[in-house]
Amino acid sequence: MQLTVVLLLSLAATSIIGTFIPQNESPEAYFKAYGEFLYRLFDVLDIFDMYHAWWFQSLVILLTVNIIVCSIDRLSATWNIIFVKNPSFKAARFRKRAGRREFSDPRPPGELKTVCETLASRKFGRVRTEPSGDGFCVFGERWRWSRLGVYIVHTSIVVLLIGGLVGSMFGFDGYVNIPEGETVDQIRLRGNNKAIRLPFGIRCNDFDVSFYNTGQPKEFRSSLSLIKDGKAVMEKEIIVNDPLRYQGINIFQASYGQMDSAPAAANPSPPTDITLVFAGRESGAVYEEEAELGREIILPEGNGTFVLKEYRPTAEFRGQSIGGALMGIRTRDGQKPVTVMLPLRFPKFDRMRKGDFVISVAGYKQDQSAQGAGQPTGKRYFTGLQVTNDPGVWMVYTGFVLMIVGCFVTFFMSHQQLCIEVGPGGKGSRILVAGISNRNRVAMQNLVEGISKTLAAGDG
Repeated sequence: MQLTVVLLLSLAATSIIGTFIPQNESPEAYFKAYGEFLYRLFDVLDIFDMYHAWWFQSLVILLTVNIIVCSIDRLSATWNIIFVKNPSFKAARFRKRAGRREFSDPRPPGELKTVCETLASRKFGRVRTEPSGDGFCVFGERWRWSRLGVYIVHTSIVVLLIGGLVGSMFGFDGYVNIPEGETVDQIRLRGNNKAIRLPFGIRCNDFDVSFYNTGQPKEFRSSLSLIKDGKAVMEKEIIVNDPLRYQGINIFQASYGQMDSAPAAANPSPPTDITLVFAGRESGAVYEEEAELGREIILPEGNGTFVLKEYRPTAEFRGQSIGGALMGIRTRDGQKPVTVMLPLRFPKFDRMRKGDFVISVAGYKQDQSAQGAGQPTGKRYFTGLQVTNDPGVWMVYTGFVLMIVGCFVTFFMSHQQLCIEVGPGGKGSRILVAGISNRNRVAMQNLVEGISKTLAAGDG
């Protein structure tokens, strides 16, 4: 158990690190965020792809083995209780139980035997009657197998961990960009950018995108065909959250981009007459400023400065093309300068950045022949797909089902034993009712109370 606690705390601590440090980003982003020394240290420790690191997987394997060993160590005693062929009942175990009920009945023991057996069998099914002195004992038992509930939970955890390891070691998560009308059979893995070949080709038959009035994409969908041995084995139109699944491989609509079809559009002129809007996140105040490349803007309320440094005709965000974008630097006393990307086609793009101000491009002018009034024309699209495979996913699902079953058995069922002992007493009989339960003793006590009241009332 001590090793279990150490392993769980280790996994929790490292998982927290993996939450604070973004996983599978580009080396340039890490180098810029942490500097050369920390970048090299984290890279050696595989912090940037922590959940696939050998040491993290070793911790998971150790925890799995630890749970199995602990379960086996305790299972033998439980096994002997559950699967005993001829369980023995001893009335002495019940006579001194807390919560027992003792009372007298005017009926003789012989007359009460059938009544007690019938009453016990209603709750416990099969019962056993044994002689006890000049009277008898009726024993009932149910849900002996519920002692396995905790082992079902342990098994579910082991299955979950193994399923996660199988997916981590033998699955993949990659991406690919496919121009309309073209077919690819290779993808790039996230993290190491390694290329792997798929057992089939993916052809993008068509791509469609619709926009809001703001210029932001409303919906984009890809018409895909899977090609195997020169034939289309599957066709489907996919949108976000509606992937194509084939032979355990999932293909998700992730992004899109445009390919220039004419040299004139390859290098559009920088925008002019730029109007920027600065919106305070907390105050809600909105400030509008005229801007141009290289001119410093003094931000209101003593919030530093902002300057547009350059214009990129074909900017990228996380490996995907987002069209033309202005690049600026936000500077504030006592803080590191922050690079701000302002794509012309996505005015609200900067909302994703954490900070006290949201910066957006409210207006600009640009050579219409090169850029088409800010909207792309005469261009060919490509679809950006996320391609994943997780061979351990069904083990994970099975583990979840087992955990639900195990928790239900563990928390809502218990191994219960009942004893009704009847012997001569005075002019009638003396009756003792007692119960034993490994869990939920309140429910067992309520059952004893109910049976006692029924017998004392002369019912049954």
